[in-house]
Amino acid sequence: MKTVALIPIKLGSKRIPGKNIKPFYDGTPLMHFIQQACLKAKNVDEVYVYCSDNAVIPYILPGVIYLKRPEYLDSDNINANDFIREFMKSVDADIYVNAHTTSPFAKPETIEECVDKVASGEYDSAFCVEAIKTFMWKDGKPMNFDPTHFPRTQDLPLIYGETSIAYVFTKDSFLKHNRRLGSSPFIKEVSKIEAIDIDYPEDFEIANAIYKEVIKKL
Repeated sequence: MKTVALIPIKLGSKRIPGKNIKPFYDGTPLMHFIQQACLKAKNVDEVYVYCSDNAVIPYILPGVIYLKRPEYLDSDNINANDFIREFMKSVDADIYVNAHTTSPFAKPETIEECVDKVASGEYDSAFCVEAIKTFMWKDGKPMNFDPTHFPRTQDLPLIYGETSIAYVFTKDSFLKHNRRLGSSPFIKEVSKIEAIDIDYPEDFEIANAIYKEVIKKL
């Protein structure tokens, strides 16, 4: 089975200017991390950076393939399924890994496990989550606890939040459901550090600090 990784990149970012190529403290551009994770994943055959701007080329690592995508996919009303559908017209595979630059601490082993689970046929897709155990409220009301019988934090029901690390799916599943998650997904729980997603300027600063004080010292 052929497995390819798709890393979509848009150089224009409104919240964090130049986010995808923004360097961490040691000069490493953000987009290098997910490329490295995909390249190191043993069951990923090809890795693509999918971007409409040739200015991204100097930031592409050896072994990663650059595929220029149509500029209309840079529009704010485009979602993940739109660019996946377009990418599939150019690159055929049995399994696709939609990975994201905003997850700098994604582990190759995590991607490998998700691909293995989908390749086994037991699941048609896979995605990563972070376990959330905290007191949650919505519209002024508690969502996951009874305030009249206040529980310990560890006794709260387990809720998962999606991360942007990687969405893995078969070609058949995407064509059938017209989305990256099928009807029987494998849910991979990851650590709080691996789950970090860079969306706002403060996220970048937090990730940069973790990279310097934790990741680089491992």
